[in-house]
Amino acid sequence: MNRYLVFLSLLILLLIGGMGAGALQQDRSEAVSNNKSASSSNSPAKPVTGEEVFQANCGRCHRPPMTISQRTTGTIVMHMRVRARLSRQDEQLLLKYMAP
Repeated sequence: MNRYLVFLSLLILLLIGGMGAGALQQDRSEAVSNNKSASSSNSPAKPVTGEEVFQANCGRCHRPPMTISQRTTGTIVMHMRVRARLSRQDEQLLLKYMAP
């Protein structure tokens, strides 16, 4: 009889704890989804032109080049795309800006 009560008590505690943990997990997931939606609406707009991409990413270390051949520009942009973690779209905008 004693074992039965101990087992039943443990089972009830586990069930109650599981329900509490599930509710807590649900609250956390709702908070995370609310955070994502709030941050996406408040995030700044991405640069639209090649010059803006250059100023936002490359301008930290470099000045805009005046004359570089298109072949050299493509190589440089491809190399720096990896280092600066630029998107493919940003790479294309930079190429149009630097070597029209």
